[in-house]
Amino acid sequence: MNRRQFLIWSGALTGAGLAALSTQQSLRASLPRSKGAGIAPKGLFAPARGDVRLVVISDLNSQYGSTTYEPEVHQAIAWIPQWQPDLVLCSGDMVAAQSKKLSDAQVQAMWASFDQAIAAPLRRAKLPLGFTVGNHDGSGAIGANGQRTFERDRSLAAAYWSRHRPNLPFIDRAQFPFSYTFVQRNIFYLVWDASTAAMTAQQLAWVKKSLASPQAQQAKLRIVIGHLPLYGIAIGRDRPGEFLNQAETLRRLLEQYRVHTYISGHNHAYYPGHRGQLQLLYTGALGTGPRRLIAGDRPPQKTLTVVDISLTAADTVYTTYDLKTQQVIDQRQLPRVLRTSSGEVQRRDVQAASTT
Repeated sequence: MNRRQFLIWSGALTGAGLAALSTQQSLRASLPRSKGAGIAPKGLFAPARGDVRLVVISDLNSQYGSTTYEPEVHQAIAWIPQWQPDLVLCSGDMVAAQSKKLSDAQVQAMWASFDQAIAAPLRRAKLPLGFTVGNHDGSGAIGANGQRTFERDRSLAAAYWSRHRPNLPFIDRAQFPFSYTFVQRNIFYLVWDASTAAMTAQQLAWVKKSLASPQAQQAKLRIVIGHLPLYGIAIGRDRPGEFLNQAETLRRLLEQYRVHTYISGHNHAYYPGHRGQLQLLYTGALGTGPRRLIAGDRPPQKTLTVVDISLTAADTVYTTYDLKTQQVIDQRQLPRVLRTSSGEVQRRDVQAASTT
C-alpha cells in the first residue's frame, strides 16, 4: 500500500455505511494477489487450507463508550473474506461497556456501531460469526447484594443479539447469547460465559451435559470458546479476577471430554499454548491496549489468527498476522514457556509455513 492509498484508506475510516464499504474495497485492491488464494497481506501467500478454516479475532473495542474502532479492526474485517473461512470467531469485548457512567443510549449506540463496522460486513460476505460475550459486552459479575452488577449491559447485549442472531447450526441456544452450542462441519463448538472469573455450579453442570452429548462426542473435534483465559499470560492479566477461577479443575474437565482447544481473549496478547492435553489459543487484541507477554521482550502486537483444521488428523494449524507489519508471526520467536501464577503454559510449535 503506497502513501496515497493509505491516506485514502485512513480517511475513509471516519465515514460510515457506504464509506466503510469503499474502505474495504480500496484496501483489497491495494493488496497483492496470492496464487489461487485471493488477496493476502503484503505479498504473503495465504496459508494452505485445511478441511475447515476459522478466522479468530478478539478484543475489538476502544475506550469506554467508544462508537469507533481502531484502523486494525477495519483492516481485519476487510481481509477476512479473502481467506474464505467457514466460520469467524470472536473471543469477546466487541463493545466498550462495563461502566455505570454510560447511558442506555450510549450502550445501544455502541452495539449499532459494532453491527455497522463488523457484523454487517460479515453478513454481507455470508460468513457466519460465532462469539463469546466479554466483560465489556455484558459482564456476569455478581455484587455483594447477590445481584449482577452489570445487568443493564447484559440486557442490551441480549437485545442486540436477539435482533441479529447469527446463522449458526445451533444445538442448544436456550441461554444464547451467553452460553450456547453448535456443530459445523463435524466440529462441536461450546461457548461458555467467561465474562467474569467465577463460573456457577449450574453453568458447569450445563458444560458437562453438553460435552457429554452424542453431538459433542461424535464430532471429529471439540472447541470451547470463552473470554477470560484459564491462565493469565500477559502483563497486567496474571492476577485473580483476570483469569478463570479453578483453572486446573476446568482444564481437567475439558480434557475429560476430549476438548481439543480452548480459545480465549481478554489478555490482549497472542500466544499459541498448551497445558497437559489441552491446546490454548490466546487471541491477541485488535482494538486498543495490546499487551506484552509476561516473559520475553516482544512489543505488544495487534493480531488475528487463521486456524486451519485437519479433520483426518483432528488437529489445527495457526497462521497469525501482525496487523501493523502485515507479516506472519514466527511462533518460534515467542517464549517457549510462560510461568503464570496459576500454572505453566507451554508454547505449541505447529504453524503454517509462510512464503514471501
